[in-house]
Amino acid sequence: MAKKKSSQTRAATNRKELLRTVNRLDRELVKLLNQRAKVHQQLEKSGDVARPTGNAVATAATTTSKGPLAQQTIEAIFRELHSGCEQLRETVRVAFLGPIYSYSHIAAIKRFGQSHELVPVGTIAAVFESVNRGQCQFGIVPIENSTDGRVVDTLEMFARLPVKICGEVNLHIHHFLLSLSQRAEIKEIYSKPQALSQCRGWLARHMPGSRLVEMTSTAAAAQLASEKPGTAAIASLQAGINYGLQPTASNIEDNKSNITRFAVIGDESPKRTGLDKTSLMFQISHQPGTLADVMAIFKRNRLNLTWIESFPMAGTPNEYLFFVELEGHQNDAKVKRSLASLEKKTVRLDALGSYEISQTVE
Repeated sequence: MAKKKSSQTRAATNRKELLRTVNRLDRELVKLLNQRAKVHQQLEKSGDVARPTGNAVATAATTTSKGPLAQQTIEAIFRELHSGCEQLRETVRVAFLGPIYSYSHIAAIKRFGQSHELVPVGTIAAVFESVNRGQCQFGIVPIENSTDGRVVDTLEMFARLPVKICGEVNLHIHHFLLSLSQRAEIKEIYSKPQALSQCRGWLARHMPGSRLVEMTSTAAAAQLASEKPGTAAIASLQAGINYGLQPTASNIEDNKSNITRFAVIGDESPKRTGLDKTSLMFQISHQPGTLADVMAIFKRNRLNLTWIESFPMAGTPNEYLFFVELEGHQNDAKVKRSLASLEKKTVRLDALGSYEISQTVE
């Protein structure tokens, strides 16, 4: 009995020591975080230097980590730290296609963190209008998906409003089947058309008897599924947590490299980093060889095109706008030469912006 009490006493003492260590480390962390914030403020005042984005800070922070915390955990901590430091200078309003915990919301969090004001709006057009009218400094809009291709609503708005691209977020999209019910009880599945399309193979194999219902967003689908037993939503895990749903199946996207690229729109003009891309939109005359002449400009200046899309112009049959992305910054000499040549060969030319190439985030 005495040995048992002695063992319990040692365990209690050891637990108290561990708790004291945790408390001490927490206090040290708070001190270091505030020191980090003060240095960030000094950096803000230091003048004409390119500041890293939250994603870049978060990625760099994980390089020295040896565990046991997961890389995503470290990245999330440093992303929020960077967001909090930026918020000391200014609280930024960022419009995104809502509701909350849509994939656009998640992309906004990945880019800006949650210390800034993230504003959900109802349509992609509303994101553009919020930025164009100065109601928000930035917006997040999907521009391309690796499964479904271009996002037409976004390209249309670039043609309509003079809004610039100042960054991008490449988000790895993971879809979850979320429900209050067991999988065998699910009769209806709600989601956005694009999400249903990205999971059509899995749904055909595993849920052939369920009716698929299109919704305006994945988050709205999750909300509806939380109100109706016997239904499910295809949405993000975060949306499921928000609405109290359980994942009955995880990572059900057919393409396991399912990535949506989001454009960050706003008036900011990012400085050259040496690892940049430039987005252009142009219209050419409807004559033989005009597109070939334009493409020759990029070849002549040794510019690598990373994306090219044609988009029909409303009310003008056989007339197209072209969206092009190329490696390089507008301040690079060969990009400048190309833009000068393009002005002579195009009916309309809009340099939508230059910005740092983004790595894919989970």
